[in-house]
Amino acid sequence: MAEQRYWEDIEVDAPVPPLMKNATPRQLVQWAGASGDYYEIHYHEKTALANMLPGIIVHGALKGAWLGQLLSDWVGEKGRVKKYSVSYRSMDVPGDSLTLTGKVTKKYVDGKDHVVEAEIWLQNGKGEKTTPGTAVVVFPSKK
Repeated sequence: MAEQRYWEDIEVDAPVPPLMKNATPRQLVQWAGASGDYYEIHYHEKTALANMLPGIIVHGALKGAWLGQLLSDWVGEKGRVKKYSVSYRSMDVPGDSLTLTGKVTKKYVDGKDHVVEAEIWLQNGKGEKTTPGTAVVVFPSKK
């Protein structure tokens, strides 16, 4: 478990610590089973190619789940993810090095909550942001 971060230590424009992923075809089959998304473009190459895709592609919802993991890891056990949303802008393929990260855009106190807002995204090995989003998280305070 990573060291707990506190609201007082978070700065606007600071990066969200990155999370690295590299989907495998096996993982996509497992996600299909767990999520119920059995569209064959995610695990059957001939179907993906017949649909004019470069090959099998990573499920959008899996990329969204990974961004949720990024946020959960960032806020730690004493923080919480209030809300986040993502937009699927481009496809990602197994075997590509994917980086999930973000940037703090705002921080403030709302009642008892010490809130941080951030832009988040998944980028492919070319540095293209294929899955951008936003997040509102609550960090614990040192006070």
